Amino acid sequence: WNELQIDIVLEATGIYKTADKAQAHLDAGAKRVIITAPADQETKMIVYGVNEGIVTKDDMIISSASCTTNDLAPVAKVLHDNFGIVTGYMTTIKAYTPSQKLHDSPN
Repeated sequence: WNELQIDIVLEATGIYKTADKAQAHLDAGAKRVIITAPADQETKMIVYGVNEGIVTKDDMIISSASCTTNDLAPVAKVLHDNFGIVTGYMTTIKAYTPSQKLHDSPN
């Protein structure tokens, strides 16, 4: 990354989903890393329009959370800010991914 003068790596491979693993991009010369999936607990999860204000200049690695979080959080924030949310439920239906087992598959 240093040779290419990369400022920000958008990590979308699914391989570097922890701060420890994403550190490899910084070690290679990138200035910042945004993980495009939920990351480990030490990594701030940011949803633009909801909590981007918590990012500081010292945050070298952040996560953009999950697609489901990015769908729900902005709407929930508007509803909560204007009307208040005490309890909420959400259901999401998605296709399964290769990392998940189907219930009717052999174990």
